[in-house]
Amino acid sequence: MILFCIGLLISGVGLKKGYGQIELSNAAGERQNLHGFLLSEAEILTDVHDKSAIGTYKHLFSEDVERVTGKFPKQLNEPSKADYLIIAGTIDGNQWIQQLIKSGRINVDSLKGQWERYGMFMVDHPFKDVKQALVIAGSDRRAVAYGLFTISEKIGISPWYFWADVPVKKQPVIALKIKDYISIKPTVKYRGLFINDEDWGLRPWASKTYDPVHNIGPKTYKAVFELLLRLKANYLCPAMHPGSSAFNKYPENKVIADSFGIVMGSTHPEPLLFNNASEWDTKTMGEWDYKTNRAGILKILDKRVSENAPYENVWTLALRGLHDKEMQGDYSMAERVKLVDQALKDQRSLLEKHIDTPMEDIPQIFVPYKEVLAIYNAGLKVPGEVTLVWPDDNFGYLKQLSNETERKRPGGSGVYYHASYLGMPHDYLWIASTPPNLMYEELHKAYLTGATRYWLLNAGDIKSVEAPVTQFLSMAYAIDSFSFDNSPIFQASWLAKIYGKKYYKSLQEITRSYNQLAFSKKPEAMAWGFEWNSNKHQREIATETEYSFDNYEEAENRIQQYLDIQNKAKTIYDQLSEEFRPSFYELVLYPVIGASLMNRMWLIAQQQRHAYYNGNSSANSLKKQVDVIYDSLQLMTKNYNQLLGGKWNHVISMVNGVTASYFEKPKLYSLDLPALGVIKVKAEGAGNVGVDGSFNILPIFEQLSGKQHYFDIYNTGSQPLEWAVKTSNPWIVVNMKSGKVNEAERVSVDIDWHKLQKPGRYTGYIDLVTKAGQQRLLVAAQVNDNSCDSLKGLYVEQNGVVVIPANGYTRKSETRGVKMQLIPDLGYRGTDTAVMMGSPILPVINPKYTNAPNLQYDFYCFHRGMVKVYTYVLPTFPLSSNRDFGFHEVSTVQTTYGVSIDEGAVDYPSSSAPEYSQDWATHVQRNAAVNVSTLYIDKPGKHTLKIITGDPGIIIQKVVIDLGGLKPSYEGPRPTIVNCPD
Repeated sequence: MILFCIGLLISGVGLKKGYGQIELSNAAGERQNLHGFLLSEAEILTDVHDKSAIGTYKHLFSEDVERVTGKFPKQLNEPSKADYLIIAGTIDGNQWIQQLIKSGRINVDSLKGQWERYGMFMVDHPFKDVKQALVIAGSDRRAVAYGLFTISEKIGISPWYFWADVPVKKQPVIALKIKDYISIKPTVKYRGLFINDEDWGLRPWASKTYDPVHNIGPKTYKAVFELLLRLKANYLCPAMHPGSSAFNKYPENKVIADSFGIVMGSTHPEPLLFNNASEWDTKTMGEWDYKTNRAGILKILDKRVSENAPYENVWTLALRGLHDKEMQGDYSMAERVKLVDQALKDQRSLLEKHIDTPMEDIPQIFVPYKEVLAIYNAGLKVPGEVTLVWPDDNFGYLKQLSNETERKRPGGSGVYYHASYLGMPHDYLWIASTPPNLMYEELHKAYLTGATRYWLLNAGDIKSVEAPVTQFLSMAYAIDSFSFDNSPIFQASWLAKIYGKKYYKSLQEITRSYNQLAFSKKPEAMAWGFEWNSNKHQREIATETEYSFDNYEEAENRIQQYLDIQNKAKTIYDQLSEEFRPSFYELVLYPVIGASLMNRMWLIAQQQRHAYYNGNSSANSLKKQVDVIYDSLQLMTKNYNQLLGGKWNHVISMVNGVTASYFEKPKLYSLDLPALGVIKVKAEGAGNVGVDGSFNILPIFEQLSGKQHYFDIYNTGSQPLEWAVKTSNPWIVVNMKSGKVNEAERVSVDIDWHKLQKPGRYTGYIDLVTKAGQQRLLVAAQVNDNSCDSLKGLYVEQNGVVVIPANGYTRKSETRGVKMQLIPDLGYRGTDTAVMMGSPILPVINPKYTNAPNLQYDFYCFHRGMVKVYTYVLPTFPLSSNRDFGFHEVSTVQTTYGVSIDEGAVDYPSSSAPEYSQDWATHVQRNAAVNVSTLYIDKPGKHTLKIITGDPGIIIQKVVIDLGGLKPSYEGPRPTIVNCPD
């Protein structure tokens, strides 16, 4: 007997509070030993007079039972003799459920008047000649679907059985034990997806493989509607790019949507379900200009409302330009406010004309997206019953949420969030990379401000973002089941349910590392170019990455981390049975290996060019590596499209976006090598000046850190060359003393500290001896006066830098209601844990206040003077408008926090930057605002860095104090904590 717990709180009158449980016994061929409700032998009863969508749910559920047991349940419209009967329907539309209610056999008081809540009840002998019934009673039609599909999941039907080919395990005999329970109230009322930027995936697949007749049409949408219901969603904004068939082009689309109970909507530039990107024809309809063609626009919108009014919709009130452009016309802000105000009034008049429902009961939204937010903040008055839908900045950071006044609006608020995007500074359309805890942090913040009316996720073409879609919709349904601790492991838990609990640990290592690596730079951004950067250079111009091969072993570590998770994913794939491999390829193997290949391609290409210009003979073998990686990416993608006999042909493409070039082969150079070259040496951290022996000084060896260093030797010819090293002192230790170098070798250098007893600076050298002569590297080792034990646990200066992770604070001052909270997986390099400085919905605090809450970090340094302090913070925006705090000489435009050393001057950086500014573009690309403060340290020794709360909710990721030794890199050096040997 296997126990499955459904995390749904019981709240029905007369029912014991607790958690609903389904027990499922799987014992094929042992029917006589089973106890409970035999689902495999059950018949299913609905009422033909119930909501029409119930028939759809009944059929889909019956197909699920057949997938598992091989038997399609008998379909009934009235009770008949049966041992096991499923009764499914709404409490006000199913006469058989109403009979059980009236007879007191089931209690549905807690379902009455509720939104999308269902009850499950076991009833013995409900009718004559019926032994036992399982009743799924819904407060409305979709609630019935959620109840039925909850059982489907428990018997092994994944919501992704079609879209991700999750296999179904056959079980000829299934018995259920279900304790009566009532489902929770969904957190968010309207929860759904927006199919967008479908040009490179969903549309080619639909038009060439799945439904060539309709492009993205009824057949495709039917599959989408089913997925939504299985994920407990209820809402869809259909594809709207010009090349895609408009949703309303095919009248049957809205009929099919209604048969599934799906609420239809449209996005921010599409007023009243009208897709102006593909349905507006300037030749026959005139310009899309509300000031000059108001009558023409209203005529089209009037027709759309009249045609779609009979169905369940959320009506978008909007006035933007065609497609995703701003309103055309050279209008002042005041004129724009007036024009949008008029458009909203006109659109609401059309709703009032065609829908026989009070205006306050007609679902309406207004999305202040991009330039429209400025119009809204300039004074646009949106009617109170209209839901304000707050958008993110397209990179996961919500730009504004409801202030205290807006939270009182009857229409409430919602969010529009992105897991895929086409636009500046760079597209991310290929594979999923939305950080799970960033999604939770931002959505939970929205929830705390009352954004529970509407959540929409831009899901691209669905096929590349299965994990973010699942997590987003799960949060939208039950946000309270998530936390900062479990959000990062959601993906691994979800995958382990599919592939087996024995893989959970490996899956957690794979998914968390994958998301953390993409956190600092998405795979699509590895060419390091900006898109739409200027009119002259709209297309991405590939450059070098900022990941360093010279400092902190940064690039090498990134390559190795990707290889580690690639190998782990491949190991699981090889162990899976054949039927599970296609889905694992789609959900894990392709994105993991794809991201690994993309990163390695651009990083090794960078290494190759460095080698070429240095005359390093490894340039040619590195070029071959990049060629193989590029070909592997093409092959991986081809294999994806050929899975299961070509089911997904054309759905995944390496070519995505309009101006991106990251998928192209990097620029590489072949090196003409002489037969006989010379050996050259380059010290760690020497950068481009460390060639030919100049400036070959190794980083200082520090006893407190215990770190090794290295130097590289390389050959400039095609024939191997002999080399040897001599050290000036016995305390200098190398891992290789001689050898032959074909292309390049790395020699590690360490210090025998037992031979250095007295405090002080020790100097020496290493001579690299070849037939052509010798080259010298300088070595310095530092033994400090301080004992290791006296500094144990402190962050101590190493090579001119102190690095402290956010969660490495020594003390915290929690005043004014601020509680410091640790957040896994949002930290930065060397630590995965960040610190949130209080709840983001608390009032803003003046960081100049003496008792303002703060974090205190003790550190120790060996130098003094002016220093640069770099604070890494998550690039969040101010919570809301209405930020007139009345603080003297404090900006209210952007967020604020304070940074100081000891009791010195305080610097006031910000986590935010204006959208589309260069600072913003840099921040969102790296998921960090790296702010620099120039502060003063009066003397060597122990000091305290203080980070002071201004805007609660600011998330600290990392601190770097540069005392003159910071080297160029992208993520910065690792923490410099002292760890004393035992």
